[in-house]
This record gives sequence, C-alpha cells and structure tokens, in this order.
Amino acid sequence: QVQLVESGGGSAQAGGSLKLSCVASGSIYRSKYMGWFRERPGKEREVVAVVETAVGRTMSHDYLGGRFTISQDAAKNSIYLQMINLQPEDTANYYCAADGGVLSVGAWDDHWRYAHWGQGTQVTVSS
Repeated sequence: QVQLVESGGGSAQAGGSLKLSCVASGSIYRSKYMGWFRERPGKEREVVAVVETAVGRTMSHDYLGGRFTISQDAAKNSIYLQMINLQPEDTANYYCAADGGVLSVGAWDDHWRYAHWGQGTQVTVSS
C-alpha cells in the first residue's frame, strides 16, 4: 500500500507563492510517475506537474505559464510543488498522486493512470 500525505496549502494573495509538500510511504518505489493534480471549483481534476521518479524528468503543460515547479527528494520519499505568481484561478484543492508502476495505463497527464492519491490540500488565492 502507498500512503501520500500533503501539506503546505493555505491562503495567498495574487502574485504570491506557496510550496506544497507530499510525503510518501509504503511501496512507493514501484511508481514511475508522481505528481500534482488540482480540482478547481466546478472543473475536472487536471494535472499540474509530474516527475518521472527514476530519472527526475519533470513535465507540465505550457498553459500553466511555468509558474509551477515540481521537485523530488528521493531520500525523503517526497515531492514538492513550488507555486509562484499565484492567481485567483489557481484556487483549488491540490492532490499528490503516484501511479502503480510502469505498467499503469494512461499518459503522464491522465488522472486515471494514478492509483494512489493523497487527501488533498486547499489553496486559496485572493485578488
């Protein structure tokens, strides 16, 4: 079993920054990808950033404007999400996720690929 615990959410003003942390426990070594997803009010869960854990390759979509940076600390079984220049539209519940390994079905940005999820941490950005 894999357990993921997020922390670091909270409130920020527009233009501000926050850093989220996710600590993993259990059979996390099997995961190919770990990443961050978010659910904004009234919208579907979407990928924010993902890291391919074995090689450290990071992925995110261009439309996020390079404001979100994922990093990992393998020794601590942790990943992080540095968020800068936050905007009100970034208000969401942010989830840490890990897939079930190299045989998982789906692309890096498909939420259904990820078998393990944290409980989520709320980020609220005010204008």
